[in-house]
Amino acid sequence: MNVTMEKNGNVSGVITVSLTEQDYKDKVKKDLKAIGQKHHIDGFRAGKVPEGLLRKMFGKQVLADVVNRETVDALFKYIEDNKLSILGEPLSANETKEVDFTQKDYSFSFEVGFAPEFDVVVNKDVTIPYYTIAVDDEMVKRQDDAFARRFGSQVPGDAVDASALVKGSVVELNADGTVKDGGISAESTIISMEYVAGTEERDKFMGKKVGDKVVFNPKAAGKGSVADVASMLNVDKEQAENVDSDFEFTIKEIIVLKLAEKNQEFFDGVFGKDVVKDEAAYFDKLKEMIANQLKLDSNYRFTIDARNVLSGKVGILELPAEFLKKWLKKTNEKINDGNVNEEYERMRPAAEWQLIKEKAVKNLGVKVEDADLQREAKMLASQQFAQYGMNNVPDEYIDKYAKDFLENKEYRQHLIEKAVDDKLFAAIKDNVTLDEKTVSVDEFNKLFAADVKE
Repeated sequence: MNVTMEKNGNVSGVITVSLTEQDYKDKVKKDLKAIGQKHHIDGFRAGKVPEGLLRKMFGKQVLADVVNRETVDALFKYIEDNKLSILGEPLSANETKEVDFTQKDYSFSFEVGFAPEFDVVVNKDVTIPYYTIAVDDEMVKRQDDAFARRFGSQVPGDAVDASALVKGSVVELNADGTVKDGGISAESTIISMEYVAGTEERDKFMGKKVGDKVVFNPKAAGKGSVADVASMLNVDKEQAENVDSDFEFTIKEIIVLKLAEKNQEFFDGVFGKDVVKDEAAYFDKLKEMIANQLKLDSNYRFTIDARNVLSGKVGILELPAEFLKKWLKKTNEKINDGNVNEEYERMRPAAEWQLIKEKAVKNLGVKVEDADLQREAKMLASQQFAQYGMNNVPDEYIDKYAKDFLENKEYRQHLIEKAVDDKLFAAIKDNVTLDEKTVSVDEFNKLFAADVKE
């Protein structure tokens, strides 16, 4: 067997694998023998089928399979042995030709694209901005209000406010304001003021008390949602679809949200048992929590700026454009001659950054250990619980969900990629010079607006 390579420029080439009969004949014989042992052939016991009959029945297919297998194995062994950094996958240069498997010698050529030669320097000579978002009083107030509402309770209210659930009866009205004969009516229904927020209909309820009557339009209050109209009127969706008229709502009960008091029970609910003991400590912890949340945004922004700075220092990489276009068409049925140039230009920045990132990972000695994956899995589990307002979930539940994530192939691959990115950008942050700036949340958000304009 002979494997050779001919380069076409710096980043593309052709690898040719040549086989003679000596390279494959014993393997063909072995595979034919295995078929004779496994397949039932009339008139012969297993393992006693003559080789000549096996060759007549299966020889051509076995030869093709063995030659293909030996060729592919030799191709990738050559790539591995020569430490070739290839992009995409090798593409057969023989696809338009049908292979004649009656001959004894074979030669197959494969187009390959190579990663360009370049280096990534990450040291103190490299300066990257790092933005810390200042925690202001408005942020603290919003978060405090959110916790007060979350840990609050529903209690009877004297008047309707924006948080109220209003219970009562409804009757359908004619255009002149009189009760419609045979119209829709319900003795018991509930309207949430939060669900009808942002409508003029909600304003009609504000400040009203038990016993008051309110004329409102359910369709307008529900913003056109048939399901919401059906809920307000306590009817099925079929009836609700045809509702356009006004209704009179008689208020029988008002339930409002009572904000949680700042006591030990509240502090324990927010931060865990005995983490804070008084209101001053609560607000300090609140600011710390917000700062930690904002740090995630700061670190995310750092990944963007680090990528921009390092990519700028490396410059435009020479990629095997024609090879990659062929590879895109081969691997994606939606890409064809008509759109391949556009798709290539779209994927090029990501491809270049992937190469830069891989080089930086190698240069900085970034390695992902099991402990890193465990940490990422626990963070993912905690984030999913937090989406449902569950911030103090016991460790055993976090551990269980983390274990499930790690045992799922798709999640595990995502966690590996996340761990690599986290460790890489942490290493970049430690090795470069940071141009640290403290900014307001508005100033921080403008950074992303500037990215869009660019």
